[in-house]
Amino acid sequence: MKVAMYYNNNDVRLEDMLIPEISDGEILVKIMASGICGSDVMEWYRVKKAPLVLGHETVGVVEKSGKGVGFKEGERVFVTHHVPCYKCHTCKRGAETSCETLHTTKFYPGGFSEYLRLPKINVENFGIFKLPDNISFEEGTFIEPLGCVVRGQRIANVQKGDTVLVIGSGLSGLLHIQLAKEKGAKKVIATDIDSHRLEMAKRFGADIVHNAKNELNEKADVVILCAAAPAAIEQAIKSVDKGGTILVFAMASPETMAEVPLNEMSVKGATITTSYAAARRDLEEAIELLKNGKIKVKEMITHRLPLKETQKGFQLTAKPQNSLKVIIEPWK
Repeated sequence: MKVAMYYNNNDVRLEDMLIPEISDGEILVKIMASGICGSDVMEWYRVKKAPLVLGHETVGVVEKSGKGVGFKEGERVFVTHHVPCYKCHTCKRGAETSCETLHTTKFYPGGFSEYLRLPKINVENFGIFKLPDNISFEEGTFIEPLGCVVRGQRIANVQKGDTVLVIGSGLSGLLHIQLAKEKGAKKVIATDIDSHRLEMAKRFGADIVHNAKNELNEKADVVILCAAAPAAIEQAIKSVDKGGTILVFAMASPETMAEVPLNEMSVKGATITTSYAAARRDLEEAIELLKNGKIKVKEMITHRLPLKETQKGFQLTAKPQNSLKVIIEPWK
């Protein structure tokens, strides 16, 4: 089979691998679409593990099922790369995405390939879901990123009547804007330094869009950081209202540091919290939101590329101009 082997953002090669063999309890999935995530192009995170096949926003068709599997050949499915154990103390406290098991599980070889093997633990621990008939393969690639957004807003406790500030209007920012409106936010403010992204933020429901190069004086009950630059962090601290919450959603590089005025935050009664990845309940909610048309994603897709053009997709994602969501379709 063909795979897109990652060496760095400027070196993704079309290579050959054997189609994975499956054992009892495992599933072979024919991949129909995989989205390129912003985390895929974080070289500080990825290069040290290269060469490898990336891709985790993945949907496809069951090609072959091992003994004891409750999925049939030909079924349309969404698969997730990491799964928690759901049994440890961390999971039982509701912090499933911090579970050690989640950080050691993975499907093989990755979503940017023609086929993948879903290990038994992924099958048993809710790492595969049937894709509803009214969700297309390309729309299904949004289940994973939307699941992450669902989890983040639950942790930040976004409520009806809230004012929500989304700092950074890339793909995750646009999903946060839509979900906040769906939850009944009174006002959603979106910021970015890119005019095209601000236009998209307005299109997807932001009540106010603001160029982050200029001073912002709005206050918000929930501030969602979809950008990890120091200036964005400073803006979040300035903008969070009394009793409000700052959600650190964007992944920051290890050297990123921020100064927090503890006295100011204490007097405000404000909270800083974080969110990482998604687990079963988040993914199930994301599927329902897409199934019921509550979150619009098709309009976010700007590029659909074959596997042989994955390199181009990485460059479009790493240095976006008018690109937003890039999807790789291995059989295109």
